[in-house]
Amino acid sequence: MKRFGFHESPVLASRPAFWRARLVVIMLMLGFAALAAKALNLQILSNEFLQRQGERRYERTLVLPASRGKILDRSGSVVLASSVPAKAVWAIPEDFHKASDAQVSELARLLDVKPAELRQRTQDEDKNFVYLQRQVAVDKAKAIQQLKIPGVQQLAETRRFYPEGEVMAHIVGFTNIEDRGIEGIELAFNDRLSGQPGSRRVIKDRLGRVVEDVQAVVPPVDGQNLQLSIDAGIQFDTYTALKAAMKEHQARAAAAIVLDARSGEILAMVNLPSYDPNDTSARTGQALRNRVVTDTFEPGSIMKPFTAALALDEGKITTHTQFDTGNGRYNYQGAVISDVSRKGNGVLDVGGIIQRSSNIGMTMISERLSSQSMWEKFSALGFGRAPQTHFPGMVSGRLRPWQRWRPIERATMAYGYGLSVSLLQVAHAYTVFARNGDMVSLSLLRREGEPTSVQVYTPEIARLMRGMLEAAAGPDGAKRAQVQGYRVAGKSGTARKIVNGQYSKTKYRGSFVGLAPVSDPRIVVAVSIDEPSAGGYYGGRVAAPVFSDIVSSTLRRLGVRPDAPMDSLVAVAGQGGSTQ
Repeated sequence: MKRFGFHESPVLASRPAFWRARLVVIMLMLGFAALAAKALNLQILSNEFLQRQGERRYERTLVLPASRGKILDRSGSVVLASSVPAKAVWAIPEDFHKASDAQVSELARLLDVKPAELRQRTQDEDKNFVYLQRQVAVDKAKAIQQLKIPGVQQLAETRRFYPEGEVMAHIVGFTNIEDRGIEGIELAFNDRLSGQPGSRRVIKDRLGRVVEDVQAVVPPVDGQNLQLSIDAGIQFDTYTALKAAMKEHQARAAAAIVLDARSGEILAMVNLPSYDPNDTSARTGQALRNRVVTDTFEPGSIMKPFTAALALDEGKITTHTQFDTGNGRYNYQGAVISDVSRKGNGVLDVGGIIQRSSNIGMTMISERLSSQSMWEKFSALGFGRAPQTHFPGMVSGRLRPWQRWRPIERATMAYGYGLSVSLLQVAHAYTVFARNGDMVSLSLLRREGEPTSVQVYTPEIARLMRGMLEAAAGPDGAKRAQVQGYRVAGKSGTARKIVNGQYSKTKYRGSFVGLAPVSDPRIVVAVSIDEPSAGGYYGGRVAAPVFSDIVSSTLRRLGVRPDAPMDSLVAVAGQGGSTQ
């Protein structure tokens, strides 16, 4: 066997390929150069861009809420709505799962929810922010904080508080959880109350904690306070009187409104049933309805003064014109029109027609009027169009075009059937009798200057009608409307309700609208009792006493001097008179 020496190995003896080694070295050097270039680009050339991108992933714009303005009564001393501190309780699901069952149960008890609901809300661990409850009271939030539950955090916020509760509910309204107005004044003047939110640009860590500010803070502009025309004392008195009447007569609902006849300001507006705006669970159903402005009804006899005033204003009749109303039954256009009096009212002048509330007399007056003139006057009084008060829910009612009126419809409209109105519209229209025939504009905000008005009747006609309405609220009329020490004027109305397209024989709405004191009218008060089921249903019986109570307390609160002897109150027990 031939042996080879070390230097004679065929492998070692072959010449190495140096170009391959050089290629590897060059490739390694190029790789290091590329890495160095990339590092240079990232660390120096693109540093600002990458920094911005990184910050953007954790950068947040925080909204700095503006403090919502307060709502005050006309005196400025009674707060009707204000914002109070509250907390938003939130959680990081991943951390919240470490909480013990006892902690979760106690948290659920404080938040008034079920433990399973809290578990369900936090089951997605990919989320890092979940609200557990908003607008938690400060005392509850403090108790929750003391539990030291993993992942549970709190944010400062505010919630709306309504000190007057259900007494002011339909006026003030309420806000939603985002502090936006939903009903009432809160909705009507939301922009003025809410102000302008500010902003703060910050960087947050994974736990939602602010690390630093990255932009100048834009401060919020707080909302304006609103001073309403409502008088808190008059509102409470009206609420108390209406609630007592609703209970006494076992009525389905009731409403009342008090107007300042001089300024057109709404001093009180009450609806029953009501609700507590502080209780979110109570904000449902029929209790939310502001019946003064949203409910329409056929007004009945409270429309008669407007028709009579029109006939006097046009010279179609005088105060001495006589009308033979007969025995209380009158055949007209194929229909029988009747008066309440079983014996009939006989011969009446226009004042007697108003005082005795004669449907037959009003029918005879309507025969002297044209449908067009009645429609134009009713329209001028605001019927058939929504009142301009900047309050949500205002309805226009129903007043059909005069071209479609038949003679029988002109007659029924003359005494309050065939058209529909809201209680606000009726009270507004009665300001023509409380003033010099002009109808003043309405306001829910306290006025500083003089109000505007529209002339509807002449001053002479307004004074004549005040005298007739005073008699209608006197001993031979709706005597329960009288007020000790003050001369009052007004008209009751009783209307059948329409059920399934037909007039019901068991369901009524009793109303009374009037003004006081007659010598120098200061207020107009309108009251409506819906479906009274005990103690009668005529407006003069169920609504007139409420009018009396409201007028008495209101005039005394306003400091209006009596214009009648203090012993002038007629005893209502055992006396006759119209209750219609």
